[in-house]
Amino acid sequence: MLLDTASLYFRAYFGVPDSVRAPDGTPVNAVRGLLDFIARLVQDHRPDDLVACWDNDWRPHWRVELIPSYKAHRVAVETEKGPDEEEIPDTLSPQVPVIIDVLDALGIARIGADGYEADDVIGTLTGRATGPVDIVTGDRDLYQLVDDARGRRVLYPLKGVGTLQVTDEAWLREKYGVDGPGYVDLALLRGDPSDGLPGVPGIGEKTAAKLLDSFGDLAGIMAAVGNPLAKLTPSQRKRLDEAREYVAVAPKVVRVASDVPLPDFDPALPSEPRDPATLDELAARWGLGGALQRLLSTLHG
Repeated sequence: MLLDTASLYFRAYFGVPDSVRAPDGTPVNAVRGLLDFIARLVQDHRPDDLVACWDNDWRPHWRVELIPSYKAHRVAVETEKGPDEEEIPDTLSPQVPVIIDVLDALGIARIGADGYEADDVIGTLTGRATGPVDIVTGDRDLYQLVDDARGRRVLYPLKGVGTLQVTDEAWLREKYGVDGPGYVDLALLRGDPSDGLPGVPGIGEKTAAKLLDSFGDLAGIMAAVGNPLAKLTPSQRKRLDEAREYVAVAPKVVRVASDVPLPDFDPALPSEPRDPATLDELAARWGLGGALQRLLSTLHG
């Protein structure tokens, strides 16, 4: 099981009231919500391995060079060296180091790579896996990794993580008319305002799906633009032709990396905390109470 950790702690932050606080009054709603999410996921799915995948760089420079608008609207502070700072709610950003400390003390593998997003870590680990993989994320971009033959699905939270949309190839075909790899082509044609991807003007989700059904993939669609006999409306032909520059670079931006250099680590789900003394200190300082105890008893069981 691979967790898109930031996606989950953002959901926890907005789903758990900020009246959930540490003894000193600091909000810990994201921390406790994430611990409850992990406990529920382990309880319901019993994975052998669990990896909290991390955004060491939420907006990699190599993606921005290709499409400058990529996540631009979410930048709080631009930096000369290192990742730009993401706009994060004031009461969430101080909770992120606490999440790091708690996961590390628990012994839950937390893996990131400089210059890459968690999506890329997930793509790389999914590619390396020899058995089934469940990817837990609120990011539809990762639908591209769905592969029934290799047992790869996306568990998309609808209400917390107790109600998950199990995304397999049948669900993708019914919803979008594409398989996992085809989702990349659909996403880049449609665009995604939340990621600053412009898409091809005038080509929405339904039109993109129809074009992919007619011409197979992005390369087939672009070949049809130059073929006067291909069944494209004049407007579609014009817009796709004008978008050639974007279409040439967008696949590299939208497709998750599969070759991220990762450190050696043990992905096995811990049955006991790695550092019980530190965990006790964190629990007392941050008032992690029932959420941590529920996770510990679930791991132990």
